[in-house]
Amino acid sequence: MYAVGFLDLFGVSMIIPLLSHHVKSLGASPSIAGIVGSIYGILQLFSSTLVGCWSDVVGRRYSLLACILLSALGYGLLGLSTNIVLFIVARIPVGIFKHSLSICKALLSDLVSESERPLVMGHFNAASSVGFVLGPVVGGYLTELKGGFYISSFICSSIFILNAGLVWVLPWKDFIQEHKCISKDNDISNATKKEHSRDISNGKSVNVSTVTSLKSFLQPACDQVVSVLQKIRVVACSDMWDVFLVRLLMALAVMLYYSNFALALEERFSLKPKMTGYLISYSSTLGALAGILIGPMTKLYHNNIYLMLLHSSILTCSLMFIYAAATTVWQVVLCSTFFAVSTTVGRTCITDLELRQGGTQASGTLIGAGQSVTAVGRVFAPLVSGLAQEFSPCGPPSLGAVLALAAVLLMVFRIPHDTKCEKND
Repeated sequence: MYAVGFLDLFGVSMIIPLLSHHVKSLGASPSIAGIVGSIYGILQLFSSTLVGCWSDVVGRRYSLLACILLSALGYGLLGLSTNIVLFIVARIPVGIFKHSLSICKALLSDLVSESERPLVMGHFNAASSVGFVLGPVVGGYLTELKGGFYISSFICSSIFILNAGLVWVLPWKDFIQEHKCISKDNDISNATKKEHSRDISNGKSVNVSTVTSLKSFLQPACDQVVSVLQKIRVVACSDMWDVFLVRLLMALAVMLYYSNFALALEERFSLKPKMTGYLISYSSTLGALAGILIGPMTKLYHNNIYLMLLHSSILTCSLMFIYAAATTVWQVVLCSTFFAVSTTVGRTCITDLELRQGGTQASGTLIGAGQSVTAVGRVFAPLVSGLAQEFSPCGPPSLGAVLALAAVLLMVFRIPHDTKCEKND
């Protein structure tokens, strides 16, 4: 599964830095390019929860294979896009079905115990981040060749097809057996704290195993739609608004921090784009390495994920204030060093907290809903960042710090019930 995550982001990161240049080469104006760029985020906003629910219904294996293969189709079409219309058509299947990492996380959460989940998720995020660090290097090299964008697109599509083959040969029978054992352990653990849990998986929910048979996959489409809608309704009616709001506020804050990072460094410190690129690569590398530290940090915090999230959010908020008020480049480097670590820890903790509060029976639904919340941030972050930059280059990170502070206050004044119980114990 770590290899699947690595290949996924390695292929995607080959394409992402080249998209804006390719759209411009097709003759699109800046406004048209902005509209085209927002298509992916809007599709992700509406499809994340649906695909996550669908993976709970039909099983992780077939949903993961479908998402990877349809994403490969989208990137293959991208390699054939010689005009804006074909480019938009190519982005549609990717926007709807590029949820392979979310399904991988849901599968991993099904296969490990609650105490081991932060460690496994941290390692998975680290492996994926390594792919995101290496991908732009390869993509930049291929761009210098004739027809480099089209070559990169076809290589990305081939990587996704290779990933589908890797998923197909995974030892699914062993996964099923291990999931049964883990489910028994989690059932016992959940029974001891039932009165404190906000489990969304009640008796009316559809109880689906991680991997279903081909017969389950071919059940009538109407039944699948009904099951998906039931799961979405249960999540919508659950008492988890505070967790999702914290995710939204922190996602917006981090996006505002990075929204004008290169431009702000150039205006404030006359830093060349080349040096800014080195700083971003340095920060991304630290973020990948930080995933390995999740396990030791979880032991240090005695498996108190809420406290880890609170402290990482406080650190993120503080670093944003320092970056906004920085007077030298070295202060920016210092902020980038710790910011990469705090955001990596925060992303892992918020996902784990969602699964703890909502229960693992609908892990695909919960992770999909979390991705939809993040997609909302992707839609609004460029607009809010543009308005903030009208006042100052430090406007976006300053506003991000305020949003992060709001998230911290929300966590302080609305502590989950299970965290209180852990402290009392």
